[in-house]
Amino acid sequence: MYKKGIYKVVDNKALTRDVWRMVLEGDTQWITRPGQFVNIEIEGLYLRRPISICDWDEQTITIIYKVVGQGTKRMSQMEAGRQLDLLTGLGNGFDADVECSRPLLVGGGVGVPPLYRLAKELLKRGRKVSVVLGFNSASEVFYAKEFEALGVEVYVSTADGSEGVKGFVTDAIREKAIDFDFFYSCGPLPMLKALCGCCDVSGELSFEERMGCGFGACMGCSCKTLTGNKRICKDGPVMKREEIIW
Repeated sequence: MYKKGIYKVVDNKALTRDVWRMVLEGDTQWITRPGQFVNIEIEGLYLRRPISICDWDEQTITIIYKVVGQGTKRMSQMEAGRQLDLLTGLGNGFDADVECSRPLLVGGGVGVPPLYRLAKELLKRGRKVSVVLGFNSASEVFYAKEFEALGVEVYVSTADGSEGVKGFVTDAIREKAIDFDFFYSCGPLPMLKALCGCCDVSGELSFEERMGCGFGACMGCSCKTLTGNKRICKDGPVMKREEIIW
């Protein structure tokens, strides 16, 4: 179930040249799992902007977004005290109760944020967590230190080799011979597909997709699965590795 409400910007600052972190104050009771998202109304623009939830507590929501268009550019210019209309608690999140002992979290670019709260939930359950964060270059790396502060084993890959392992997240997994018995991932479609090609264990994938309504009414965001087309905004964005048809 999702809920519409008004939220106040508490903090909004740049993490890298294009990536920003915003903290919003308001009702968080509808958020129940890591991997869910919010849909933000931007004044003057027709469609809301879907942004994954990085973390939350009883009073605040933390989101991390990349400035890629008019909507997110306006978000980066918002100051503390600004009020925003949000739909919260959207989507089907990650299942932190999956039976495993050494889960691997794999994030690409702005697919990294929802894995932060997931790491917290897995650590609470006594799991030994590793995370691979993939970026194009060192200048784009964010939240590696925040994951390390949780006590997570962190690996970074960059396409140009300017930080960590040179190449993609799959190269880091192979080069570092990371031991894991389940994986969770969020990122661009080519990364998710490549990850499934190199991993022989079960996992959950969170898909990034353009959305219209954000709650399953318009059928604008769908993917093929073994049981038919599913809506990424409502049936997902998290789906099981085994059900996806590539």
